[in-house]
Amino acid sequence: MIHWHKYEPELLTDLYEITMAASYFREGKRGEATFSLYIRDCPPTRSYFVAAGLESFLDILEHFRFSSDAIDYLRSLGKFSEDFLNYLKNLRFSGTVRALPEGTIFFPYEPIIEITAPIIESQILESLVMNIFHIETLIASKAARCVEVAQGRGLVDFSLRRTHGADAAVKVARSSYLVGFLGTSNLLAGKLYDIPVFGTMAHSYIMSFEHELDAFFAYARTFPESTVLLLDTYDTIKAAYKAVEVAGWLKERGFKLRGVRLDSGDLVELTHKVKDIFRAHGLDDVAIMASGSLDEYRLHELIASGAYIDVVGIGTKMGVSADAPYLDFAYKLVEYEGKPVLKLSPGKRSWVSPKQVFRYYTSDDMMSHDVLTVAWDQSQKGEPLLVEVVKDGRIVREPEGVKVARERFQDQYSRLPRELKVLEPQEQYRVVIGKALVELEEQTAEAKKIYE
Repeated sequence: MIHWHKYEPELLTDLYEITMAASYFREGKRGEATFSLYIRDCPPTRSYFVAAGLESFLDILEHFRFSSDAIDYLRSLGKFSEDFLNYLKNLRFSGTVRALPEGTIFFPYEPIIEITAPIIESQILESLVMNIFHIETLIASKAARCVEVAQGRGLVDFSLRRTHGADAAVKVARSSYLVGFLGTSNLLAGKLYDIPVFGTMAHSYIMSFEHELDAFFAYARTFPESTVLLLDTYDTIKAAYKAVEVAGWLKERGFKLRGVRLDSGDLVELTHKVKDIFRAHGLDDVAIMASGSLDEYRLHELIASGAYIDVVGIGTKMGVSADAPYLDFAYKLVEYEGKPVLKLSPGKRSWVSPKQVFRYYTSDDMMSHDVLTVAWDQSQKGEPLLVEVVKDGRIVREPEGVKVARERFQDQYSRLPRELKVLEPQEQYRVVIGKALVELEEQTAEAKKIYE
């Protein structure tokens, strides 16, 4: 993974996190505070989220320090006392973290992570926590929809060149692999996360040769065991016949043409024609790969129209989650010094207190409903989803790696009701608010109104 602790992640925050911390420090506020991170609502056409980002967060948290350079920068702003800066220099996270394991399917208002620590510590982490969990959960949730629509066809992440920054590029590769992509074109992500890497050629490669066939043969000579040819630089149908010629040359040498890629044009018509050409020459096993501005919506159209596609390169629209480019994440204080706290702003509801999510299943082991309730609710018999990953500042649950998270997602997804997997779901999963949480919420709201 990218070790962002080498790049002063303590400053990857908003100024107001530090100004609040400075005021807490001056006022002697050191009480324990619990903050809860959750998503308020599903974007249109979405019905579930996939938890991702925990491993990245724990890597940063383990090394979270205010370096001398960071302290010098804060001093240069002329806003903070030396006592406060000295406090920050010695700050180490000392609290507890409970979170959904990566690959867990979850729903609105269910916490993906809850942090309990002295309020300065838990407050300072807000911006960083939201940033990390947002990008990885956003992409995992988008990519899972692509996997569903693909109906078993292999998907490869092609998003590197248009994602919003280098960190986003590797997180997209990891998050898409977590939910079932075959791999990525991104070599750095392949190295960091041990993800399979894939690649063919660009149109520039074809164009650098005088003749298209020369380019095809040159590539086959260099990579006879993994030749995949790009067909649409000039004329896709003529290129398909040239691919047949290259396939014959490879066969004579004990190899086979692995596949061809189409990146433009009428993919339904072209894949049919290319497939017919290959069948006529005994090359029915040559894979046809499609790419070019594809996501779950376009892929659904192609498959429904009968396109012959074996493998799909999914790029920009998945890498930036084009149809839903953000999730409505909120990081809210829910308890301070052992007392529940509540925000009463209209339209921005939050649930008080540290919480737990209990999952219930039908008799045939399908997900039935969740209960969101207080963490100490002993009346629930369902499966508790949030687990303790950090205690007293120490990581107590070792990083699992993306492959374990991938297995967890596949297991949970197999038990997600079918009506929630469709491209435009008409139903939402049932999340019940536990009686204990409702009562505590009402008591807290009433007390707050009276006090104010």
